[in-house]
Amino acid sequence: MEDIEDLVAGGGGGGAPPGFRLPLTAVGVKPKRSRNRPDKLGDEKRSLYKDSVASHCSNIPGTQTIYIKTFGCSHNQSDSEYMAGQLSAFGYCLSDNPEEADLWLINTCTVKSPSQSAMETLITKCKSAKRPLVVAGCVPQGSRDLKELEGVSIVGVQQIDRVVEVVEETLKGHEVRLLHRKRLPTLDLPKVRRNKFIEILPINVGCLGACTYCKTKHARGHLGSYTIDSLVGRVKTVIADGVREIWLSSEDTGAYGRDIGVNLPTLLKAIVTVLPPDESTMLRVGMTNPPFILEHLKEIAEVLRHPCVYSFLHVPVQSGSDAVLTAMNREYTVSEFRTVVDTLTELVPGMQIATDIICGFPGTPAARMKKIPSTVVKQRSRELTSVFEAFTPYSGMEGRLERIWITEIATDGIHLVGHTKGYIQVLVVAPDSMLGTSAIVKITSVGRWSVFGEGIETLNSVNQETASTNRTCLDEASAFSTTCDACSCSKEADPCACGAQSCEEKTVEEAPLSRNDTWEDKTTTLIGWLLRKRRNRVKKRQESVIVSGHNSSQELVSERRVEWGGIDRALLGGMLVSLLTIAALVMHLGARVST
Repeated sequence: MEDIEDLVAGGGGGGAPPGFRLPLTAVGVKPKRSRNRPDKLGDEKRSLYKDSVASHCSNIPGTQTIYIKTFGCSHNQSDSEYMAGQLSAFGYCLSDNPEEADLWLINTCTVKSPSQSAMETLITKCKSAKRPLVVAGCVPQGSRDLKELEGVSIVGVQQIDRVVEVVEETLKGHEVRLLHRKRLPTLDLPKVRRNKFIEILPINVGCLGACTYCKTKHARGHLGSYTIDSLVGRVKTVIADGVREIWLSSEDTGAYGRDIGVNLPTLLKAIVTVLPPDESTMLRVGMTNPPFILEHLKEIAEVLRHPCVYSFLHVPVQSGSDAVLTAMNREYTVSEFRTVVDTLTELVPGMQIATDIICGFPGTPAARMKKIPSTVVKQRSRELTSVFEAFTPYSGMEGRLERIWITEIATDGIHLVGHTKGYIQVLVVAPDSMLGTSAIVKITSVGRWSVFGEGIETLNSVNQETASTNRTCLDEASAFSTTCDACSCSKEADPCACGAQSCEEKTVEEAPLSRNDTWEDKTTTLIGWLLRKRRNRVKKRQESVIVSGHNSSQELVSERRVEWGGIDRALLGGMLVSLLTIAALVMHLGARVST
C-alpha cells in the first residue's frame, strides 16, 4: 500500500487539528471487505447480517482499552506518552495487560537488531490473538515494506498527533497508513507520562549525520528543530505540573538549532533561567555526537556546572580507531573525542560521561564492506567487558553526604531511586511520599551499577544555606556503568545513540580511545588511559572533598572533618565528661587538704 497523504479539503500542509476525527476517505483507509456481501444473502441471513452490523456499530469510539508497548530510546518513549495522552483524552482506557486490551499499539525502534526482533515477535503474537494492531515508530517509517507489517495499520514518526484517527479506523476493521512527513508535532499535545515526575522533551528530530551503520536517519530524517520559545514554554508548563526532572531528547542534541539559526548553548541558557531557584527541578541533557559540541565546549561546561543541571552527558565514540571512524563517516577523530572528554572533566566538577563502543562494525549501509568474523566480534566484546568489570567506580563513596533528586520506585519495590548531581544512581529505603523531592543522604554501601544511601534531611522547601553545610560533592568520580540497557533497579528508558544495526555494541562511561588501528593495541591503550584517569581521581579524592554551595562556589575542607559520625561524637563527649570529672575531684581534694 502506498503512503497516504493528508487529504483534508483545502489542505495547505497543515492537516487536521490534533484528535480531529476525519471521514473515512480523508485518512485514506483500506477497508477489509467481507466475502458474505448482504446483496448475495437470503432474507434470513441478511437479517442476521444487519443485526451483526448494528452490534458492531454499538462499540462507540473512545470506549475501548488500548495496550501500548514501547521499544527504544527516550525520544520514542516521549512519542508514546503523547499518543497515550491523546487516546486517553478521547476516552480510551490504557492498560499494561495485553490480554485485556481491544487493540495493541507498538512503538518500534530500528537502532539495534534485538529491538526489531522483539517487535516482530510481538506482532506475531498480536496477530495470533486476533487483536487489531497499530505499529508506530522508526521501523515502519524506515522499512515500510517489511513482511511483518502487511495488513496492519501504521503511524509515522511525524504523524503521532493523528493516532486517534488511526486507532478508531483500525478498530472498525480498516487498515490505515500515515507515513507522510509534515511539520513537527506540536509540543502541547495531551500527554500521559510513564513517570509523572519526569518530562521527556524532544528538542529536535532527525540529525545532520550520515553514519554508514545507522538506520535511524532513514526513519527520523533530516534535522528539524523546535523553536527556543516553544521549548521554554513547554518547560514552564511541565514545572507547573509538578515535574521534577526534564530530559532533553533527540537523535543528536548537539545539532540542535543549526537548521533555524540557533545552537544548543543558547537553548540551554534560556531553559535554565526558568528552572526553579530552589533546585527542585533538574535538567538532563541528552545524547550528543562529538562534531557538533567541539566549538561550544566551554559554553556547555558552564551550563553543566549550573546547580539545576546534571553533570552528565552521553557522547558516543563508537571506535578508538581513526580509520574505522572514517569508514563509519563519524566526522571526528580520536583526538577530538579526547578533547571533549578532557575539557568537560576538567571544567565540570563531578562530570560523568557515558559513551558507546561498537565491537562488530560494519553494519547497515556498511554491510557492503568486508564483515568482521563473529568470533572476532565476540572476543572484542569479552575484552571490553573484562576492562569494564575491572573497575569499582564508586569505591570511596561510603560515608559521603550527597544531595539527590528522587523520581521513581525501583523494580524491587523496596527502594526509591534518586540521582546525584553527577547522575549517579542512589537507592534509598523511604516512603513513596519522598517521590518528587530532594534529600541529603549518606552513602552506606556501593555496588557496580548504583550506590545505597540512607536519608539525612529532606529538602522539600530547600534551605540552601543549611544544605550547603551538609553535603559534599564527589570529586570527578568515574562511573563505568552501562547505558545500553536500563539498570536493573531503575525504570528509565534506554538511552539511544546513533546505534549499530546488526552490530554488537557496548556502552561505558568515559571509555578511553587509542591512536592505533589494531584492536590489541587499542585495548592496551584503553586500559592505560582508564587507569591513569582513575589514579588521578583517587589522588584528588584523598586530598580534598568539594563542598558545593547554592551559588556553586567551592571551598576545600578536610576529609576527616566531614566524616565525623555519631560514634565519634559520643566518644569525644565521654572523654570530655571524664576530664571534667577528674578536674572536679582534684579541686575537691585540694579544698579538703587546705582545710
